[in-house]
Amino acid sequence: MTRATTVRAVLAAAVLLVSALITLTMSPRLGLDLQGGTRMVLQAKDSDTAKADRESTDRTLEVLRQRIDSLGVAEPTLTRSGEDRIIVELPDVQDPRKAAEVIGRTAQLSFHAVQGPGTQGNGPGAQDNGRADGKTDDRADGGPTLADEQGRSLDLGPARLSGAGVKDATAVFDAQQGAGWTVSLDFHKKAGQDWTRLTGEAACHPVQDERRRVAIVLDQQIISSPQVSPSVGCGVGLPSGSTQITGSFSADEARELALLIKGGALPLPVEIVEQRTVGPTLGAAAIDASARAALIGAAATALFITVVYRLFGALAAVALAAYGLISYAALVALGVTLTLPGLAGFVLAIGMAVDANVLVFERAREEQAQRPGRTLRSSLTAGFRGAWSAVADSNVTTLIAAGLLFFLGSGPVKGFGVTLAIGVIASMFSALVIARALTEIASGSRFVNDYRGVNGIASPGRVRTWLTRRNPQLMRSPRRWLLISTALIAVAVLGIVVRGVNLGVEFTGGRLVEYSTSRPVDVERARSALADAGFGDAEVTTAGAGDLSVRTGKLDDDGEQVLRAALAEEGGKTTKIRDELIGPSLGDELRRNALIALGIAVLVQLAYLAIRFRWTFALASVGALVHDVIILVGAFAWLGRTVDGIFLAALLTVIGYSVNDSVVVFDRLRELWAKARRTPVGTIANQAVLQTVPRTVNTGMGALFILTALAVLGGDSLADFALALLIGICVGTYSSVLTAVPAALVLERSSKAPPPARKRAPSRRSGSRTARRDPLDNGARV
Repeated sequence: MTRATTVRAVLAAAVLLVSALITLTMSPRLGLDLQGGTRMVLQAKDSDTAKADRESTDRTLEVLRQRIDSLGVAEPTLTRSGEDRIIVELPDVQDPRKAAEVIGRTAQLSFHAVQGPGTQGNGPGAQDNGRADGKTDDRADGGPTLADEQGRSLDLGPARLSGAGVKDATAVFDAQQGAGWTVSLDFHKKAGQDWTRLTGEAACHPVQDERRRVAIVLDQQIISSPQVSPSVGCGVGLPSGSTQITGSFSADEARELALLIKGGALPLPVEIVEQRTVGPTLGAAAIDASARAALIGAAATALFITVVYRLFGALAAVALAAYGLISYAALVALGVTLTLPGLAGFVLAIGMAVDANVLVFERAREEQAQRPGRTLRSSLTAGFRGAWSAVADSNVTTLIAAGLLFFLGSGPVKGFGVTLAIGVIASMFSALVIARALTEIASGSRFVNDYRGVNGIASPGRVRTWLTRRNPQLMRSPRRWLLISTALIAVAVLGIVVRGVNLGVEFTGGRLVEYSTSRPVDVERARSALADAGFGDAEVTTAGAGDLSVRTGKLDDDGEQVLRAALAEEGGKTTKIRDELIGPSLGDELRRNALIALGIAVLVQLAYLAIRFRWTFALASVGALVHDVIILVGAFAWLGRTVDGIFLAALLTVIGYSVNDSVVVFDRLRELWAKARRTPVGTIANQAVLQTVPRTVNTGMGALFILTALAVLGGDSLADFALALLIGICVGTYSSVLTAVPAALVLERSSKAPPPARKRAPSRRSGSRTARRDPLDNGARV
């Protein structure tokens, strides 16, 4: 066993041990659909500058969403109810009262000049150490006046600067000055100039004069009163980035203040008029069915890869189990909220994580076919080396998308970015470290070398054998495939235009009705009764002490009576206790941010692929991606299926899958073309497609086993999610071969760019050959 293999084995064991400890000692954060949470109803009120109407309430909702994201509450649900109410549902909130306090604060921040001492006050005295460096040294809990340690008040001038001018606010621990936790403020350009002017005017007053102070007021309370440093001259003022709010803050207080300032002021003041606990939106039966489907699908995938690649496939299945443990532990350790679609996506990622192993094994099979006499160990090493560029490029493009979705998106889009990034990193580790260590150890066994049929890479495989014998010329007429793809897009667009897209409650809003029943009703029975009555998309939860909450799409009064009658059959006398129209939980700003994040992610991927490959390859990959998105949306339009938040998660998964497939094919095309620069690119493309088809088929089959199990056994809660992914993966597999490659060929024929350069050959010295080595392999052998 080489030293590199030993290092990989030790590293894998350490990561698995830490992951197991996290899994056994930490509990996951579950979403509203799995365990319920806290529901608060906020009432927006008129202010001096705004009226509590639909538009201003929607703006208030988006500010609240930013605050909740900053609090670390993932996957919340926020909807407008009527004209001036907002329903906030928070999963897994440990301290609802604390969350309510932060969410409900108006966060009206303003900066005032101090006119001088006011009348004697009885408010609580704020400690003032007279700091003279532009930092605050006191806190006050009184009204719009500042009480010093003697109980005197300060008169404030009109607000000179509002919190809207603050560009960023960060909680910082100031160890050098001994100030402890502070909040550092950074202003926008215009506001920074106003801040400099305000502090410059204050600096014109003598030191220790109260008028040399600047009061910072939050929600009609002065939270700090910095005195301008004596070193600052009259009219000079402090620059934008030199302001810190201090005042004996704890770490949590500093972070809370920073997020309130950064999140911005609420356009309207809000009052919490109701707070209660709600049950999960999915019942225990649905969760159990989904769990069984996930286990059966994962087992089928492991069995499939074992049948195809035998011993090495079984070792890859062990690595996939390790991947599941590592990624789950990472999700738990980072506090990611787990929802049922998220868990289904997590299980799907297990099926897709087999991709790297399949790439390696197929390259090793090629090496064995080309050089039958080489050792099993050298073929395996060559397989890892040959697959490295495809694995790296496909995963880097996915990580780019995940990072941009996290930093530019919000709400569920941000959460998807975190889950996607964790899955990519964990899958690379499992394939390139764990699976490689296991297969390298096995390849050193005399039994495995003597009986080559058990290892799984000695034979080329049935798909590769059939393709070699038939040698179909798929790329002889690339425009034919583009015409077929264009026809598919036309059919999809026709469905969108004719049938329309059936947007779910998250996008359109709907109606929220709560009922009280004379007999207790199990949530599962209530869901079944409503489904039988024609309300299959209705979301049913418990609300408070045994009440039932039903959230559905557009519902008229006749429909509401049918719904109530269906519940009455199960619960006896049914009384309506709340009936409100609700707005979309995925509001305009959230959708706009998601589209912006997705658009930028696609552009960055386009640039990366153009740099790593060729602009023709990059444009063809993005074209195939757009092709897949349009067809998936069109298919749901023709089928009349609901396009909701779960569909959005499936769509993002399909986008990542489509890019990965295209990258693998183009990586092989680039490699083969560089070795045969004079060969027509169409011939090279056909060879690249045929060589990568076994990988494409085997990877797709691994994912399809899990998706089929989720669609058939997972129940109604995951049916649309699994259907969207089934369609998307089938279309993505088709487009990566028969749309992206033909498009690249058409673009290449119109381009005058030379073929890719051949990679530099290994150096030779003194008649000996120096082969490219694994970075961890020092050549030592045992």
